[in-house]
Amino acid sequence: MKPSWTPLSIAYLVLALVGLIGTLLLNVWSVVLMRDYLGDLFTSGPAVGSIGVDLLVVAVAGCILIVVEARRLGMRRAWLYIVLSGVTAFAFTFPLFLALRERRLHSLNAVAAG
Repeated sequence: MKPSWTPLSIAYLVLALVGLIGTLLLNVWSVVLMRDYLGDLFTSGPAVGSIGVDLLVVAVAGCILIVVEARRLGMRRAWLYIVLSGVTAFAFTFPLFLALRERRLHSLNAVAAG
């Protein structure tokens, strides 16, 4: 059976697009201003450093979830989400993974039911 887009997978896909566009605009702005991106992220004060650490821990946990869930559900090339997060943003790749995971779950449930 062909996987279909459930409301939950569409919600995840919308979040992925928001993450991609939002981070892309901010990253381009940083480059245009010729800012030291990593330096600004980790040395602009305790609050910004805290956000950086917070997001780093969440991203690592999300990467572990991506690998474990992809293996459990038989989704191939899960490593691409992790690699793409370094090129784009985890705010894009993680919801994208969740959307495709939801499609896979829906497909597996449909096969099991019929």
